[in-house]
Amino acid sequence: MQFTVSQASLASALSVVMKGASGTSTLPILAGVLIRAEDGVIEFQTSNYTISIRHRIAARVDEAGAVVIPCKILANITKTLPDAPVSFTTEDRQVSITCAKSSFRLSTLDVGDFPEFPAYTLVNSVELPAGVLSEMVGRVWRVTSTDRNRPVLNGVFTTVENNTVRLVATDSYRLAVCDTHVETSSLEGAFELNVPAEALSDALSITGGEGSILIGATETQVVFVAGDTTYIARRIEGTYPNYRALLPSTCATMVKIDVEALKAALKRVAVIAQNNSAVKFDIDAEAGILALSAISNDQDAAHETLEVEVQGESGVIAFNYHYIFGCLNVLSQEKEMTLELQSYTQAGVFKSADTINYLYLVMPVRI
Repeated sequence: MQFTVSQASLASALSVVMKGASGTSTLPILAGVLIRAEDGVIEFQTSNYTISIRHRIAARVDEAGAVVIPCKILANITKTLPDAPVSFTTEDRQVSITCAKSSFRLSTLDVGDFPEFPAYTLVNSVELPAGVLSEMVGRVWRVTSTDRNRPVLNGVFTTVENNTVRLVATDSYRLAVCDTHVETSSLEGAFELNVPAEALSDALSITGGEGSILIGATETQVVFVAGDTTYIARRIEGTYPNYRALLPSTCATMVKIDVEALKAALKRVAVIAQNNSAVKFDIDAEAGILALSAISNDQDAAHETLEVEVQGESGVIAFNYHYIFGCLNVLSQEKEMTLELQSYTQAGVFKSADTINYLYLVMPVRI
């Protein structure tokens, strides 16, 4: 095998597939990248049996062939090379890599031992702008549970129905729901699937947030296709909790809040709440005031007031401030949000509506 490719293209391709190379497996082949060259195209593949990634780029191919090279060491070499053509030549069980005045010789792994890229036939699929999907994923995926004893909560529950794409995540203490309307002819039927949170985040990160991305489902897999990149992960099996039953149908109090003002005020109050994460939200409907307060275990205290618009009843509720920051941090582009309360003893629901609709339900803390 012999081919030449630009250093920039090689570095970019390896950064895409690197996430699929295992760094912990006892099988060296899973730490490798399969490089297949033919007809002016170089194909890169990585697999750790949980996810598989394939990426293609154009190159000058003088002799077709395939080789498996340890992915990390090849990526590290590529980063240090100058911006010049990089040539690969295989001989026996080694590959020679030359670029300008640099040359390397690496041992290769057996191509026959490398896992085959999963075959798939999509049962359902939808295509979305990558930027929109990236924004949605960014708002929900950190809310997924990390408890391996409840694997169904380790994923982002994704539904597509009536031209609406919805992402749902929960860790039992909070719930994030994000949806957007899709004006596309690519939608093929209603479907739902539970996608591993890390896989969903990784798949979006390799697209660069540009162009469009196709999400497809098979019986056991979730497939992402963006340009010359294909990312396949296993679906999480099991029945996702009925999150809709948690969403209040009515609210007794609604508060309109400036996002940046609340974030700044909460940041100051949280200084005192470091060892006691509860922050009180004291809502005065008549005065249009939201007062935040916290008391430390040493009885230090902080208090701050915000002007807000309130419809409904006055009262006091407390939240874990870490969870509230989880909501505020993903709404940095939004000017305003609402807090809806069915009562002051039940979950609070933070909402933001725009091109992307966002709902964040968080359980209160006892006070």
